[in-house]
Amino acid sequence: MPTTLDDKARITARVPAALRDTLEQAAQLQGATLNQFVVRSAFAEAQRILERETVIRLSQWDAQRVFALLEAPPEATRALKEAAQSYRRQVRA
Repeated sequence: MPTTLDDKARITARVPAALRDTLEQAAQLQGATLNQFVVRSAFAEAQRILERETVIRLSQWDAQRVFALLEAPPEATRALKEAAQSYRRQVRA
């Protein structure tokens, strides 16, 4: 789906000449413009960070434990029941 100029935003960065040279060299090796290279690289890193920070990875044993607890949750302790009552009182206030 083509984007219009209204859909685009500009990002500007000032970098040392040596860094720009390195980025340009890498962009040329990939057959991309400097802008394309920087945007693609930043986007890939952003996706990696978002996945790392938002996806929970469990071992097979841990996943089975979670599913078992969801299927048969333990009874609420007295402390948990008191905490829930306290929360309800505070929220209603």
